[in-house]
Amino acid sequence: MINIPKGTKDILPSQVYAWQYIERVARETAEKFGFSEIRTPVFEHTELFSRGVGDTTDIVSKEMYTFLDKGGRSITLRPEGTAGVARAFVENGLQGGVLPFKAYYLFSAYRYERPQAGRLREFHQFGAELYGASSPAADAEVICLAEKFFENLGLKKNELHINSIGCPECRKKYHEALREYFRPHLAKMCPDCNARFEKNPMRMLDCKVEECKKITSGAPRMLDFLCDDCRAHFESVKELLTGAGISFTVDPSIVRGLDYYSRTVFEFSSKAAGAQGAVLGGGRYDGLLAQMDAKPTPAVGFAVGIERLLMVLEAEGIKIPEPKKIKCYLAGMDPASRKKAFLLAEELRGEGISCEVDLMERSLKAQFKYADKLGAEFVAVIGESELEEGAAEVKHMSDSSSERVKFEKMAQYLLER
Repeated sequence: MINIPKGTKDILPSQVYAWQYIERVARETAEKFGFSEIRTPVFEHTELFSRGVGDTTDIVSKEMYTFLDKGGRSITLRPEGTAGVARAFVENGLQGGVLPFKAYYLFSAYRYERPQAGRLREFHQFGAELYGASSPAADAEVICLAEKFFENLGLKKNELHINSIGCPECRKKYHEALREYFRPHLAKMCPDCNARFEKNPMRMLDCKVEECKKITSGAPRMLDFLCDDCRAHFESVKELLTGAGISFTVDPSIVRGLDYYSRTVFEFSSKAAGAQGAVLGGGRYDGLLAQMDAKPTPAVGFAVGIERLLMVLEAEGIKIPEPKKIKCYLAGMDPASRKKAFLLAEELRGEGISCEVDLMERSLKAQFKYADKLGAEFVAVIGESELEEGAAEVKHMSDSSSERVKFEKMAQYLLER
């Protein structure tokens, strides 16, 4: 027997309704904000991620599934959604279209990391991307979309944390201040932090090693180094969120792990999510397209992991609506009756009625047990006498009452109940 690869998980028919519910709420919420779905390939040229995500990130340096195809080209399974959407936005000429461009996605992504609760090597995301608007209102809108998505799911214990990591100009001074602060501590810090010291010292603030976290807790804050424009932008975002009734906490520790972010960054965390409380992350990335040798275009967005979200919903005790049960099970008592049940089921399905028939040649008693397991509302029994009469004996499973219903009136009968 060949087992499932480590870090992957089957989503069984008994579980998939929860995924479909989250996806439905995501689509409905995003579309109310004017976002349309986009679907990009599951694999891209490796260069897209090394340039778009940044080669100093753990994603590119440690976690990507990369291989050579038969043509000798380096290909990578997407580790996140933004770079692929950015590529599609440019390659399909959407930069020259009507702006802002608003898109959302629901798809799988892949990272080679240690599997843990809510974090797998194959995982799934809901994300939203907005291109073309540099205003603080664009930042506020995607945050409002995320907040409304959680609200529509019934989540109540989520908290919004926001920060600004400024623009490239004000970050230069901040990087200098960080290096000055961290230089005396490098001997006590992990190899990753030492590697990031020259390349991108802001990423040291995101280190999860306990000794490093103690040191970074006293590091200078980006908010103290913002230029006038970045400070004004951040103040406007906060003002809009407050006006929209969305509470938040300014959190200087949020820097985001990907190199393309600038100015506003944010996270939604949940008290019900355990030690690793972050559920959704996002922010502004005005420099992404320029980094990919495309026309500079402002952009902002977010992504949320579906597996993590399912854990939070369960932790908060939120019951996801279960799918509708089968309306009618058609039970045949002999070969001729089974044939009639099969053909009648096809007619009923054509009228929009969900139904099943016996495919296992079970006894009538076994068919009733199976119909009960399916949660069928009605069981229509067809035997020799029913065939002669042209009517089925329809049993109401809720109260065991029954009545005869002509075959030609079966659809109307079930639709009215």
